[in-house]
Amino acid sequence: MSHQPGPIALVGSGEYLPVMQELEAELIRDRNPIYVQLPTAAAPEGDESLRRWIELGKKQAERIGVTQVPVVVRDNNDANDPHFAALVNDAGLIYLSGGNPHFLADTLRDSLVWKAIHDARQSGAALAGCSAGAMAIADHIPALRLHSPRESRGLGVLPHIRVLPHFDKMFGWVPDLALRMLEVPDGVHVVGIDEETALVGGPFEWEVRGRQSVWIVQNGHRQEFTSGSKIFLSGI
Repeated sequence: MSHQPGPIALVGSGEYLPVMQELEAELIRDRNPIYVQLPTAAAPEGDESLRRWIELGKKQAERIGVTQVPVVVRDNNDANDPHFAALVNDAGLIYLSGGNPHFLADTLRDSLVWKAIHDARQSGAALAGCSAGAMAIADHIPALRLHSPRESRGLGVLPHIRVLPHFDKMFGWVPDLALRMLEVPDGVHVVGIDEETALVGGPFEWEVRGRQSVWIVQNGHRQEFTSGSKIFLSGI
């Protein structure tokens, strides 16, 4: 496996679905064919939701022709279990799927599993996050949900980016979204990612992939980047 860090994919929606199969196959291509999937963000929704994500991930791994390894971390104890951490070691692609981004970041932060994810990516594994997963990969998770209005720390992989997934739907869900995004530190980029769309690369040079667009939100204005566009996001 390469000694260069693997790519990052920030996905607006569609993890494990046929619409994103090409992207997921590309992320794991020429890497170890082990597809590690963490449904942790959905753990507060219960076992049925976790089983749903695992089944979706299994079907996608089968379509791509790689081995699925579910890492079903439900809480901090699981995140610090050496057994779960060891499941990450041989990953070619690690995927954090949807749910509650605050719970996901709080569960994985500073844990053995997160260290294993970091080490695997440093050794060349790709790291992807969709919706909650994409938000948690960044350094700061905005307050967007009515049932979870707080802001919180992310996992810190991308301290210069804040992610807004489902961006084409987001203003319908959070009408004052533009106002919430006005107070952003210098050097931090607010990135809106439409559904079934991804921003791939990182940490500074990116490409838009998928059906719709990525948007850079600044001072209440939005700049659109369509699929195939290159984006450079400088660091803090």
